[in-house]
Amino acid sequence: MNDARVTAVRSVELGVRNVESASGFYSDTWNLDPVAEVDGARYFRGTGPEHHILALHRREKPALIRVNLAAPDAESVDVLRARLSAFALPELGMPGELSTPGGGYGFAFADEEGRRFAVSSDVAAHADAADSRDRPRKISHCVLNAPDMERSVALFTEGLGFTVSDRTGHLCFLRCNSDHHSIALGTGDAPTLHHIAFEMADLDSVMRGAGRMRDAGYPIEWGVGRHGPGANVFSYFLGPDDYIIEYTAEVEQVDDSYPKRSAEYWATLNPPGWTDRWGIAGPPSERMKAAQSRIAFA
Repeated sequence: MNDARVTAVRSVELGVRNVESASGFYSDTWNLDPVAEVDGARYFRGTGPEHHILALHRREKPALIRVNLAAPDAESVDVLRARLSAFALPELGMPGELSTPGGGYGFAFADEEGRRFAVSSDVAAHADAADSRDRPRKISHCVLNAPDMERSVALFTEGLGFTVSDRTGHLCFLRCNSDHHSIALGTGDAPTLHHIAFEMADLDSVMRGAGRMRDAGYPIEWGVGRHGPGANVFSYFLGPDDYIIEYTAEVEQVDDSYPKRSAEYWATLNPPGWTDRWGIAGPPSERMKAAQSRIAFA
């Protein structure tokens, strides 16, 4: 199966300075459900079938430990691992049975810029996957800063089977399923995390979640608004350790007929000064701007 490809962002693993307090935030305020605790690490699910979408590990300083990607089956995992062997990766593990919560079959790797990923299949899934008002379903997307944009794009497209959906002046949007993007790469001086987006059921859920966050003392750092590329509704916050986290919904659904658009197209879509399609979001806060390249990979 030479067309083997990643099919989704399965979960993200974060390093936090205080697992206990961060766990309280992601369960009580961000509205995820705890599903496992192993060797001090905490694992959380959304309302979707994925076993867990977030893991928290104790670290001396905040760090993005790993982005976990889904493959449809074990054969695809093996093909993807073989394809990645053509890249000059500093670390490339062998596929095998996984001992992490949810189990499965997969391998881990690091790219040439030091970002860490894993690809897995056959992870245990939850049967109860109905939407719940103002609770996240899944990881919608991750935005990663890339010093060498084209080398990073090649890894995702040629190595992992992603497709470029759109480009703006500083972002490249990559899809691996019908969502307009599951990964976006931003130009940056270092391979750091920009933000993690959690998908909500709809606009109403984004608004309810934003209200709950505000009531808990977490102001909206950017939004509420609707993006250009992807057309998704957004509301951004700073969580524990100043991770930028986003509630999002209504991401555009696309297929191979989608007309990839250029930076020039997006630069002229909105009137001058607008930062979203509605013209109400305003710019990101100074706190968010300061945090958008602060978190490095462990």
